[in-house]
Amino acid sequence: MSLASDDVAELTATDRPVVAERGATTTVVMTGGGATSCAPWLRAHRRRHRRTRLVLAGLDLAAIVVSLVLSLGLAELVGPWAEGGIRRAVIVGGLCLPVWMAALVQSRLYQARFIATRAGEYRRIVRAAGAGAIGMVIANAALGGANLRRAWILAAAVTTVMALVAEREVVRRRFGRLRATRRAARRVVIVGANAEAAALRGAMDADPALGAEFAGYLSVGGASSPSTAADTLGPVDDALAILERVEASHVLVAGSAADLETTKRLARRLLAAGYHLEVSPTLPDIDPERLTLRSFGRFPLMYLEAQHQEGWRAVAKRAFDLAAASVGLVVAAPAMAAVALAVRLDSPGPVLYRQRRVGRRGEPFDVLKFRSMVPDAHQRRSELVARNEADGPLFKIADDPRITRVGRFIRKTSLDELPQLWNVVRGDMSLVGPRPALPEEVAQWAPELHDRLRVQPGITGMWQVSGRSSCSFEDYTRLDLYYVDNWSLARDLEILLRTVPAVLASRGAS
Repeated sequence: MSLASDDVAELTATDRPVVAERGATTTVVMTGGGATSCAPWLRAHRRRHRRTRLVLAGLDLAAIVVSLVLSLGLAELVGPWAEGGIRRAVIVGGLCLPVWMAALVQSRLYQARFIATRAGEYRRIVRAAGAGAIGMVIANAALGGANLRRAWILAAAVTTVMALVAEREVVRRRFGRLRATRRAARRVVIVGANAEAAALRGAMDADPALGAEFAGYLSVGGASSPSTAADTLGPVDDALAILERVEASHVLVAGSAADLETTKRLARRLLAAGYHLEVSPTLPDIDPERLTLRSFGRFPLMYLEAQHQEGWRAVAKRAFDLAAASVGLVVAAPAMAAVALAVRLDSPGPVLYRQRRVGRRGEPFDVLKFRSMVPDAHQRRSELVARNEADGPLFKIADDPRITRVGRFIRKTSLDELPQLWNVVRGDMSLVGPRPALPEEVAQWAPELHDRLRVQPGITGMWQVSGRSSCSFEDYTRLDLYYVDNWSLARDLEILLRTVPAVLASRGAS
């Protein structure tokens, strides 16, 4: 999610194509060629976003000033300032405020397409802080005299990063709330009326935080699918008139729907008129961090980085799993003892439930859980097939009669999964990974879904933080494959952090 609508990004002749994330689809943002004409409503729209940038710049400046002042006190903790030292630091800091702001602009922290993700924004903030700290060193040298205390410069850089991250997070959440109510949404027209175009429209509808409000489709060559025909506004040749009519500022081209010449002709017309254009490279579910744009003669190419899952990365993941699961077993021991006692007293049968699941490379293992159902639950499953509410090979019933009283509580709170920490210690599972599947589910998988067996199943995963049992089988498939294709240690940490609120809110649990 970006801080503001992508209308924040200005069209300049020097901008290059960049990769940005839009939900489950990666898009290539094409900018360039200053506007030669612009509709009145579009000019007003851009003026509003210029004011947004000015407000954001003011907040950034305030955060930097507070950080520099705070860092004076932090440096004092290391040792007392020399006579005149604080006065000199204040002068240098004041003179370098334009340097700090220039560093933020140079890092493109006021162009939403470059800060669509938190990770991307944080990297740019750190880069800008480094430039600001170097600026203070240069300014001090230019003024002559004694050098500034290195402790203060280091403290200034660190506190500025922390302040800017905190301030930007507040702004991000504010825009997230506005987008959720469509108050900060940009109207988007999709070029193409095929399955990919419909999927792009579905991404907009599913996630209001993207800040995109669907306005309609433009057909290419008169072709459209039954699912898009009702919302088709007209042919792509009439794009300018249609955009004016529906007051849409953005155009998103479904790459598989338009040929190269159509896209080039459309780009020239729209960019010259002041509209924003994005082109889907037909690579859904590929992390933008894996895409690099480079020149190949006059052609821009996208290089797709391989996702290495062996070597030191695999060792680091296993070491983290082993350490975290071992600590987790110790910390959770009292809770596990209490749950075991409650399960024992609530209904007859074993405390732990063992079930055969399919692990990495198709190797079977027994997953451990606290028993939450009656002992003959698996035998009674055939009686409840008609009540199955899940699609595909999954089996879910909202009010499953086999669940015990204690079982309902431990499922809702995910306490039933604590014994799986032992599966992690043994190496059967990872803390983060695809949901461990039943053998009968694997037998019904499409061939592409077997790719999820390239990694170890996990206690939590993208399905956990995206709705768990409320996910459809299509979502379940897409999320698992996205994780496998884009796995990284940083993503594992992100999922673990997102699991905590998901569990506390019992989101999607059953």
